[in-house]
Amino acid sequence: MRRLIQSVSPAVAPLPALLLISTFVVFLVLTARGGVSFVDISAWYSSSSASPSSPPGAGPRAVNFTATPGRVPKGCDIFRGEWVPDGGGIPYYTNRSCPHIQEHQNCLKYGRPDLGFLRWRWRPSGCDLPRFNAAAFLDSIRGRSLAFVGDSLARNHMQSLMCLLSKVEYPKDISKKKNLEFSTMLYESHNCTVAIFWSPFLVKANKSEDEELWHLYLDEPDDAWLAEIGGFDYIVISAGNWFTRPSMFHEAGDVVGCHYCLIPGVKDLSLRYSQRIAFRSALRALTSGFAGFSGTVILRTLSPTSHFEDGEWNKGGDCRRTRPYAANEIRMVGLDLDFYTAQVEEFSRAKAEAETETARPRARLELMDTTAAMLLRPDGHPSRYGHWAHVNVTLYNDCVHWCLPGPIDVWNEMLFQMLLPD
Repeated sequence: MRRLIQSVSPAVAPLPALLLISTFVVFLVLTARGGVSFVDISAWYSSSSASPSSPPGAGPRAVNFTATPGRVPKGCDIFRGEWVPDGGGIPYYTNRSCPHIQEHQNCLKYGRPDLGFLRWRWRPSGCDLPRFNAAAFLDSIRGRSLAFVGDSLARNHMQSLMCLLSKVEYPKDISKKKNLEFSTMLYESHNCTVAIFWSPFLVKANKSEDEELWHLYLDEPDDAWLAEIGGFDYIVISAGNWFTRPSMFHEAGDVVGCHYCLIPGVKDLSLRYSQRIAFRSALRALTSGFAGFSGTVILRTLSPTSHFEDGEWNKGGDCRRTRPYAANEIRMVGLDLDFYTAQVEEFSRAKAEAETETARPRARLELMDTTAAMLLRPDGHPSRYGHWAHVNVTLYNDCVHWCLPGPIDVWNEMLFQMLLPD
């Protein structure tokens, strides 16, 4: 490139040629640093000024010119660090370039006025986390399959990934069911699939119409995913928020307790018990080979439930902050800490049990410890910008899910590092 530029004398080169060369240089700089394409830049600027009712488009993709992945140095903990200002300030995609954003996460469409939440990057302590490279990600899972199992935050995670990959390819929907909660997407040019299985408790659960209680069968993993994931190469499993609902706990066919059931003679074991045992059962089923699964299980830890301020979710609570916390500004406490601790402990238990069993192939277990990073991002939720102001919705101020584009795109930057071979 240097020789090309030097071979053109500024004194004699025609103006169109200089403009062409300058444009090409800028393009190479952007793509080399894993930046955005001109298509994405124009969408970003138009999304900031256009009518919020404009639907997401499905226009041309700008393919990265290299599928060479950036790697973090060996030994660097990508899950501990801080959020730092991103000088580029341009998202990977927008609501104009990605058709996979659900309405209640479409913060740009619904007119969120502050866009500063898009101008931060996660920087691990001691290294840099490479920007997401869509071409390299697809190349790394060529011929393989990846499933997300859990609640709406698992779906939020998958949709972030599809938006990131839309720079290279839009997938074909090959779902067996016409249900967004059980979607399977095929990336034909790479022969790889990405799927979501709705299972908010990970175990079997039901709720009769005339009851306010959920019935959780804590020692029985949910067939909604268990019967389907045998042939997958990677499973990302997560759950949390649904365990706060009043529930009866069943084990070995008997009622063993409940959470806030207020039934005489039934011991309140609390939601902390049900969350822990559900993770134990799900992980045990995956690592025992019972599900016919012998790939890699990635447990993604808790997405914080504590970002509501000035009230609970149904009592006026909201998340109005416009910048991340610094690492020393907030500590994880209460239910978030208890849920997180149980997940990490159950992961360690399952990993130890799997390592002691050598008679048959076992699933590989990995911990995707995103909790610390996301605890610092109270500014990344939709709040009231997941719907029009006059619309009456159950979760009016949404401090649970994450805007797309938004902070959870870092989950897929982390996931990519975990999928790279040693």
